[in-house]
Amino acid sequence: MNMADRIQYLRKGKGISQEEFADKVGVSRQAVSKWESEQSTPDIQKIIIMSDFFGVTTDYILKGIEPAADNEQKGKEITSKILYILSTAFVAVGLFCAFGGWYAEQTMETVWGSMIIQAVGIAGYFIAKILSAEKAPFYVAWLNVIGIAFMPVSMITGCVSILIFKQGWVAPYPVDIIHILAFGVVFFMVSVTSFIFLKKRKK
Repeated sequence: MNMADRIQYLRKGKGISQEEFADKVGVSRQAVSKWESEQSTPDIQKIIIMSDFFGVTTDYILKGIEPAADNEQKGKEITSKILYILSTAFVAVGLFCAFGGWYAEQTMETVWGSMIIQAVGIAGYFIAKILSAEKAPFYVAWLNVIGIAFMPVSMITGCVSILIFKQGWVAPYPVDIIHILAFGVVFFMVSVTSFIFLKKRKK
């Protein structure tokens, strides 16, 4: 990656246009375009302004040399992204284990075991948050919330259907029509509420 590529990479990483970047640095948009297409190079004063604006060293802009601390932070960010994905995978695996276990044996031990698997996933999620200041991708956070909520909502609505309609099961998934209807209403509300809440937090 040459200097032109690094400038473009940093600008796009900030999510700003050439015109917006030009305003920040105090040059024309055409000057930025020339920097990024290797038609010209910025002077040292502009490089200092860029390093302050992007939060990188001048050595990184000029030579691509990253401080050791930056490399370490990047390593943490990559690890956190992997943990975010794994957390969702563990939550999903926990659900499938609960479904399969309940279908085969219909014992609460299989449900508790599946919840432990999900708890490992959630632990991974929070470890990822500690490792990196970067927030979890929206879809990861939302899938984790609805994945964790699925079994408790099913079991609670199962209890309610037993108490009110004298039928149903305290199962990790809805098993009869009354249970399905009660579960569907509550789970839809949980899904929509968590979606709206997480969207607002992301802004």
